[in-house]
Amino acid sequence: MTAVEEAVSKPAVAKPRTMVLAATFAVAAVVVALFSLSLGTTKLPLDEVLRTLLGAGDSGTQLIVLELRLPRVATGLLVGIAFAVSGALLQTLSRNPLASPDIVGVNSGASAAAVTVIVLAGSGGGNLSGAAAKVGLPLAAVLGGLLATLTVGLLSIQRGVVDASRVVLIGVGVAAAANSLVAWLLVVGDVTDAGRAAAWLAGSLNARTWSDAIPVGLAVLILLPVAMMFNRDLSALVLGDDVAASLGVRVSRARLLLLIVATVLAAMATAGAGPIAFVALVAPQIAQRLARVDRPPLLTTAMLGALFVTLADLVARNGLQVLRVGPYELPVGVVTAAAGAPYLLQLIGRQQKGR
Repeated sequence: MTAVEEAVSKPAVAKPRTMVLAATFAVAAVVVALFSLSLGTTKLPLDEVLRTLLGAGDSGTQLIVLELRLPRVATGLLVGIAFAVSGALLQTLSRNPLASPDIVGVNSGASAAAVTVIVLAGSGGGNLSGAAAKVGLPLAAVLGGLLATLTVGLLSIQRGVVDASRVVLIGVGVAAAANSLVAWLLVVGDVTDAGRAAAWLAGSLNARTWSDAIPVGLAVLILLPVAMMFNRDLSALVLGDDVAASLGVRVSRARLLLLIVATVLAAMATAGAGPIAFVALVAPQIAQRLARVDRPPLLTTAMLGALFVTLADLVARNGLQVLRVGPYELPVGVVTAAAGAPYLLQLIGRQQKGR
């Protein structure tokens, strides 16, 4: 076995470690989810929550657990998986740890399209309300994310190939343009619709229902296995396109398909809970460092993303009450941003030192 082939097979050697980490994060996410079902304005014992999940419990507890809290927790778990896997794919394809959907413009494009639907389908939409309402947030978010990705890809082409070093810089510009469109829509839209859009833009799991969780769940159920089918191709792409091609990888086909997978996952997650910041950036990098491999392992990253969002939502819902500041809830995006922003600064500093 050559050195290159050994490098490509390294994830297989590290598989026991990555699987243990994935299982650990999955168990931790389930535990946090149970506490999230238990804690809130009405506190419930864990054993009562478990009985309710198994079909027992009185009608009041069933209402709280099954209809109010469980859809929110399920949406958080699924959104965390979708964002984290999307970030892992983008970072691997671009070979840049700063490449995540919330930085390279995917989330901003999805947000702009979704806010357009929220505003045009509201009371201020006039004759466009009916058409906008039929599009729906998930489809609009996917189309907006794909458009942003296509724009970044086309503008990053240099000498016939996408220059990975330009993706982040151009993505920041595309994100700024999409955010400007969002700001304009919030100004011209009806006050009520603008308020709804602003709350959604903060990244929130408040009042999530099964209609929010199911589309994200379907995207994860279909696209996560597709992404994992390309594990070997991803390991080869880390080494460069020429090396990957010499190992039999159809580089253009693999890049295009995986880029679509990453975009759709990020867009569906954005439609389900808003553009929750830094999950897609932080989860892949932490998973990669803990697993000690040359790229973010997909399954481990997915479970860490689920844990990250669920834990952040638990803090967002109950943190201010614990601190006796007030009964108010924070958007989950505020908590993830507070946790992720210092890591982003550290990551940028590390890259600057490496130059």
